[in-house]
Amino acid sequence: MRFIKMQGAGNDFVLLEADNGQQNWPQLAIAICDRHYGIGADGLLLLLPSDKADFGMRIFNADGSESNTCGNGLRCIVKHYLDRMPDDTAVEEIMVETRAGIRRARIHHTNGKIAQIQTSMGQPGIGRDTILITPETKAGDIFDIKSTISYSLNISGTKLDLFLVSMGNPHAVCFLREPVEDFPLPKLGPQVERHKAFPEGVNFEIANVRDRRLIEARVWERGVGETLACGSGACAIGAAAQLMGYVDSQVDVMLPGGILNIEWDGTGEMFLSGRAETVFIGDWP
Repeated sequence: MRFIKMQGAGNDFVLLEADNGQQNWPQLAIAICDRHYGIGADGLLLLLPSDKADFGMRIFNADGSESNTCGNGLRCIVKHYLDRMPDDTAVEEIMVETRAGIRRARIHHTNGKIAQIQTSMGQPGIGRDTILITPETKAGDIFDIKSTISYSLNISGTKLDLFLVSMGNPHAVCFLREPVEDFPLPKLGPQVERHKAFPEGVNFEIANVRDRRLIEARVWERGVGETLACGSGACAIGAAAQLMGYVDSQVDVMLPGGILNIEWDGTGEMFLSGRAETVFIGDWP
């Protein structure tokens, strides 16, 4: 099988072109994403035929679970689709079918070359009605519904105020006053992801607002662990920060792997842009 290794802000993927035939994609994702015995990646991207859009996309996390959407993966797969064309200079928009719906990508050119791929991430869903939660508590746990959008969890003695956002997949954003590098994400991330409040799991983001145009962040991604970047996570952070009045309609989210730009008018669909690059091509035996 010919594969393409790609990355967007350090969020890396193995991309395969496939038909709609039934394969054991979860098992393949686990094997192919293993960083010691496989190729190594955060997820497996599938480029599929579609009768609703230019092509379809599915993404499987490193643990074999399937995600509805992925912002960095979407940019990478659009970049690969364009690279296959003999001439992409006339292409201004690409439509992609995902489990979260049809997503469009705007293609910006400079001097006849692709300068930027800006993908639609849909309209953010805000609050508990957009994320499957279970509000029951056990002794020693705190689960206080402060409003329809904000929750408090007490995990290992640490109180976390979370802002819930759905980008087609669930996110819990926590804003910090201290630097994000000081937060014990490897310890608390798995506990938030698998907390009983989130029966389907949740992506967990910690963020520090530097100014109205810049947010520093780290992400614990559901089914993967800590990643260098997460496109949908960056969008969730941007939506939460804008609704709380922290930032303007355009903001850069600085993640360990690079910077992602978020653009949102506060009501409609959100747009994500950032780097998307091919790393290498090979064969999976």
